Amino acid sequence: MFQRIILAVCSLVIAACAGERPKYLGVRDGMFKPCPSSPNCVSSQAADEKHRISPLAFKGEPGQAFSSLKHTLVSRSDTTVTETTAEYLRAEFRTRIGFVDDGEFLLDRSQSLIHVRSASRLGYSDLGKNRSRMEEIRQQFQTTEGQK
Repeated sequence: MFQRIILAVCSLVIAACAGERPKYLGVRDGMFKPCPSSPNCVSSQAADEKHRISPLAFKGEPGQAFSSLKHTLVSRSDTTVTETTAEYLRAEFRTRIGFVDDGEFLLDRSQSLIHVRSASRLGYSDLGKNRSRMEEIRQQFQTTEGQK
């Protein structure tokens, strides 16, 4: 009985960490929503250095590069792809303790880039998790792209 209570409490805490999926995600006029002032967001479209991160660069056919990115993301145990179009991809990243961060990727065919944005749903600081995760994804993506 005690174990069931503990399990129920833990389930509620983890569900609370996830937060609700934001309604403002997506691309408008080729741009992601700007990062908030809090340090728990990174974006390749951010103007300020605190939030700015480099986009993913690729060589070759844009559609193939975007497909490689999707493969990179679905192979990660912390990632669930929730929306995909020919030029936009949204994913949810789950931390070990149950927090959910939202990731977005936008294909820029003319520049051979994939713009990125990752932000925490809850809290003020992410202790650099969104930036470090995007850098891990960059490394995995470059490895996948280099094998072609």
